[in-house]
This record gives sequence, structure tokens and C-alpha cells, in this order.
Amino acid sequence: MNSKEEVMRHETDAVIIGAGPVGLFAVFECGMVKLKCHVVDALEGIGGQCQALYPEKPIFDIPGHPRILAAELIDKLAEQAAPFSPTYHFGVQVISLQRDGQRWRCGLSNGEAILAPVVIIAAGCGAFGPNRPPLEGLTGYEGTSVFYMVRKREDFRGKRVVIAGGGDSAVDWAVSLAEVAAKVMVVHRRPKFRAAPESEARLKQMAASGAVELVVPYQLHGLEGEGGRLSAVIVATLEGETRRLDADVLLPFFGLAMELGPIADWGLGMDRSLIAVDPATGASSAPGVFAAGDICSYPGKLKLILSGFAEAARAAHSAYDVVHPGEALHFEYSTTSGVPANP
Repeated sequence: MNSKEEVMRHETDAVIIGAGPVGLFAVFECGMVKLKCHVVDALEGIGGQCQALYPEKPIFDIPGHPRILAAELIDKLAEQAAPFSPTYHFGVQVISLQRDGQRWRCGLSNGEAILAPVVIIAAGCGAFGPNRPPLEGLTGYEGTSVFYMVRKREDFRGKRVVIAGGGDSAVDWAVSLAEVAAKVMVVHRRPKFRAAPESEARLKQMAASGAVELVVPYQLHGLEGEGGRLSAVIVATLEGETRRLDADVLLPFFGLAMELGPIADWGLGMDRSLIAVDPATGASSAPGVFAAGDICSYPGKLKLILSGFAEAARAAHSAYDVVHPGEALHFEYSTTSGVPANP
């Protein structure tokens, strides 16, 4: 392979678009029928909305778990998928989907491509990314000192953390990171927060005790630092009065911009911005392309994570017939088969 295009090409059995809970479970289900997977997500890590929007929120309708935190659910799903060694592509989008012989060519936004006979779209509401604050030089700090989601609390142990925003993510992470960070400062333009009342009450209790500092009413104004490493965050009032906050990390939590993106142009038989599928197989109108989770539509569809899990299993079993045409899949329960060796 001499051309740049060939060097950037990957080959696998199935491409899974979306690394949220349904996408992660699709990796497991594909692995159970011995299909190899590559997973693509526009965010910088696994978890989708569960990780980016409400990691500390409990979920009560996952079978076998009367109560489980969203982030904990993602960790368990990643652990469940791990034996099948999926290849993850984070921070990129699938921007094109084209037929290439008997396979689909998924063109990625970083110039790479993945070839596979099967594509399983588990993209939730579509691709989404952070709403970035309009700060000069912001991109130079992203990934080293500026983060739009928290993957592990321990990454912030002993650090001076500035959190900007007034919603659930900002409040929940302020409360959580106060247990490990050297200092947590919450910047918001007004004293009232948009988080759940009990979360806001907890935050203000911690502020009263000195565990968290509320920097109110201020908004982000500028950044100081060198080589991608922050030394301070500059904030300002609406009247222009500025203040310098010594900081190692900035977490701007201003929500996510969600859009269906390129998926809408792939000719998949859309139903009001959703992908219409055959409920018996999860198949879209394009051969070898399946959908599971909130992105798919069929009569009686329930937008629940547990429904997405069942849809992922259905799509994986249907995908086997595409990858191995004419070969019978001998169905076995996991209690009998166990977890097969890495495909």
C-alpha cells in the first residue's frame, strides 16, 4: 500500500457509529457472534450523552440494577465489550458512506476510511459536540487544560479547577470534583443555577463551607498560560470588571450542539430525522446498514436504553448473515457458550 489513502484505510466486519451505551453493547453482541468492530464517535471518549451530560445521575430502569450512575453503566458496558478488542476512533465523524463492492466505505473527518460489509448506526440524536466559549486561543489548550467532559475524576486530583456553566453537568461535577481537586471554582453569570434543586442546594452548602468557591456573577473572559498549559482563567462581570483565577484546568459546560449531520444525506429512508428500520432485523433501506437506539424508528418504538440494547442484539445477529452469507448462525445462550475468544 503506497498511497496515503491506502495507508489510512482500515478493514473490519462492522463499523459502529456511536460509542454511547447502545453502541458499546453492540460491540459485545457483535463479539458474541464473532464479528470484529471499529467504533467511531465525535466525542473524545466513550459514553455519549450518559458520560457528557449526566455521568453522576442515577438511572433506575436498567434491568438488574435498581439504581446505577450513568458513568458507572458506561464503565460496565466498556468492560463487557473489552474482551472483543474493539478499535475506537474518537473525536472524528463518519462524513461519508459509499458502497465499495460488497462493502461500505466509511469516510472519516480525519481523512481515514474504514471498509466493512456492515454498518450499525447507534448515534442517538446524531453527532454532537461541545458549545465552545468564544475565548481567544482556546483550541491551543483543548485536551491538555481545557476539557468538555470528565472521563475520570482522578485526572483532576490535586488540581485547581474552574468550572463554567450553570446546568446539571456544571453543578454535579463541581460537587463531585471538590472531593479530589485542590480547589474548585464555579463561574456563572447569575446566582440562580439551572440544575436539579437538590443538586443546587448541595452546591451552595459546599460553597458556604468553603469546599467550593462560587464566582458569581461572572463570565469567561480570557485564558493565560503557555504550551497548552493553563495558569489562570480571566473572568469578567457584565460591567467589564475582571478577575484572575489561578487555575490548572477549565471545564466549560455550556451544553452540546446536536445535529443529525451527514447521516441525513446517506439515503437511508429517513422518518422525521430518524432512520426507519425493519423491527425484525434492525435493517435500514440500505443493504448491510442497521440502526439501533434513539436514532432508529419503527412502529411502537420506545426510546429507552434497554430497548436500544435489544435493538443492538437484533442488529448484530442480522449483521452475521451479511458478513457470512449462506452460513448458518448456531444460536447459543451466553450461559452455554460463555464469551467466545476474540474474533
